[in-house]
Formats: sequence, structure tokens, C-alpha cells
Amino acid sequence: MALVCFLNVFPENGLKRQNRIPRAVNRPQRQRALLSGTRSLFRGHRAVSRVASFSLSCVSTHENVSETPDSLLRENDRHAGFSTSRDLKHLEGLPPVHPQMRARFESMIRAAQDSICKALEEADGSGKNFHEDAWIREADGGGGISKVLQQGNVFEKAGVNVSVVYGTMPPEALQAASPGAVARNAGYGGGERVPFFAAGISSVIHPWNPHVPTMHFNYRYFETERGMWWMGGGTDLTPSYLYESDARHFHGVLKSVCDRHDSTYYTRFKKWCDEYFLIRHRGERRGIGGIFFDDLNDRPAEEIFNFSTDMANHVVDAYVPIVERRKHTPYTDEQKRWQQLRRGRYVEFNLVYDRGTVFGLKTGGRIESILMSLPLTARWEYDHQPAEGTPEWDLLDACKHPREWL
Repeated sequence: MALVCFLNVFPENGLKRQNRIPRAVNRPQRQRALLSGTRSLFRGHRAVSRVASFSLSCVSTHENVSETPDSLLRENDRHAGFSTSRDLKHLEGLPPVHPQMRARFESMIRAAQDSICKALEEADGSGKNFHEDAWIREADGGGGISKVLQQGNVFEKAGVNVSVVYGTMPPEALQAASPGAVARNAGYGGGERVPFFAAGISSVIHPWNPHVPTMHFNYRYFETERGMWWMGGGTDLTPSYLYESDARHFHGVLKSVCDRHDSTYYTRFKKWCDEYFLIRHRGERRGIGGIFFDDLNDRPAEEIFNFSTDMANHVVDAYVPIVERRKHTPYTDEQKRWQQLRRGRYVEFNLVYDRGTVFGLKTGGRIESILMSLPLTARWEYDHQPAEGTPEWDLLDACKHPREWL
């Protein structure tokens, strides 16, 4: 998951630093020296090719707590962050961010986590509640809350994570994160580390029934100490069997939310989603898409925050009616086998291309949160090809050739 790992990024031909921190340094200093983050966690698949130019190091320092904290923010951020209009004066053309955006974003994702988990528990109907793990990071502040429901009536595995991250990174890492990152190290000297803050919610739902689709969503906020900020996220659907009425419903809900904020959003973000979830070694998408956006800061942060909130608040409307419509549909062993094969594709994307997963595995993040997105079961068969004209072939064709659903 994109917000549950921390890393140290050193350009191989850039900063002359040693990855090894002397053991003589005390533990909190050592943790602060090793813990950092990178904007690459929150960019699209274009950043994957840049990973090789950095060597990574990290330690995992999360600590589980018995009681969920009221806030994962540092004390001074619970009322106001440090980004103000004054701080943004050197970032020409970038709209200012609300000084309480950190607290507001955390409040939004915590509320979304609670409401979505409640709706999924009701749809599952097993009487089971989501198991909750809360964890903190004493060295730099922040932490996370992972909620997982397994072996339910409808959901084989459903997880909804939130996390709040503090860290630092070199300006070179900031620049390498995306083509538009050149201005992001404005005001930082050579070798000066860039303090950052990030918060987000991420979820993946894997049902038992192959006629009920898998669903994923995430929404996140990123900010550097001297005023650079952006938001990103999306919601997408991964069915094993294609029902056009379900696709139209899902995309219709997303489009209606997009249209309330910008009439161009749905078209732009649907295309971005189709591009991002491409499994390049297979030449097919993970599913039938939805919307995806990143690096969004082209208007006041308040507007993008309202859009992100609206999208998170409509995840249930987009997904649960499909669950209710399909959860009692009978299925055969062969249909279950096909679902397992499609889950194999899901695993391939998440372990090979998903930036949050890849960086988390390489850098010692909280492993249970990172791998929450994976299904309990999946399947691989050698050179499996569905017969043309079958429902399985139709789904695969939609994954290879993205369709317009509205």
C-alpha cells in the first residue's frame, strides 16, 4: 500500500552518503537517519523505470498499540500544518493550501474508513466485524490503522487501510519523482533533505463469488515543508465476469461525482486509469478501470480536497449495489477457476508494477499492511487461453481493449 512504507533514497551518482548508519548512533537518531519517503510512492507507472537509479535502505519501526489513537498526526499538526500562503511565495503559480489541510485530510480518511467498513460488514452479512490493528511510529510521528475482514459470507478478504506518514528525502528524489517535479526542490540547497508529510486511505475487496467483482480505491495527500503539495487517488473495478449493467453503474456513479467538480475529470481520469493499470508483460489491464489521478494541484487545494472527499464518500454507492445484485449468483467450479486465474493477474500487477507494494517490500515497510491488497488464493496455469466468444474471452478482450461504458 502506498502510504505504509518508509525509505531512504540515494542517487547512485549523486549524494555521497553511506547507506550504513554507524551503530554507535543511538536508536532514535538511527531511525531518523534511515526513515524517509519518496514521491515515487504516489506517481503513476511511469516512475517504475526510475527505481533502478536509486539505492534504497530502510528499517521497519512501526509499533502496534492496543488502543486506536484519536489522531495519527503530530500534536502541532492537529490544529494547523506549516504550509501557509507565505511559505508558497517561491512556488510561482501554485495555489496555496489550507493551513489545516493535514488535520482535515486525516479526519476525512478516518471517517471514510469507518463508514465503508460498516457498509461492507452489512453487505457481508456474516456478523463478523473488521479486525483492526493500529500502529504508530515514535521516531518521526505518524502511523496507521489497518482493518481487515477475512472468511466472511461474501468477502474472502476485504481490507481498508489509513496511514499518516512523516519523513525526509533528498531534492534529487523529489525531482526524479515525475516530469513536473523540477520546481519541487525550489528553495532547497544541494544535499539538503526535504521534509514531507503524506496521508491516505487505500482498500482492496476480494469476494468469494466470481460474479462479484474485486474493487480497489485510494485517496492521498502529499505535502513538502516549504509549500509543495498535491493530491491523487482513484476507484477501479476488477471483475472476473463482465456484466455491462454493472460496468455502467460503476462508471456512472464515478462520472456523476466527477461532473459535480469538473466536466473534464471523468474523461481524463478514466483514460489515466486505463493506462496506469496496464500489466505491460501481459498486454492487458488489471480490470475494467474506473478513474485514477495523481499530482493534482492545478487549482485551490480546497477544491481538490472536496473532490477527493466526494469520491471517497461514493465508493459504497458505486460498489455495494453490484455486490447485492451478484452475491447469490450460482457459479461452477470452472467459473471459480477462472476467477483464480484473474486474481493471478491482480497479484502480478501489485507485485510487479504497483509502486506502493514494490517500495514497501524493498524498504522494510509494515508487511501486513503492504500485502493486505493480495487475495487469499490465486492461480496460474501455463498459457491459458479462453475460447473466443465465451464470457471469459469477453472479459479478457475488455481488459486488452478498454471500452467506453457510458
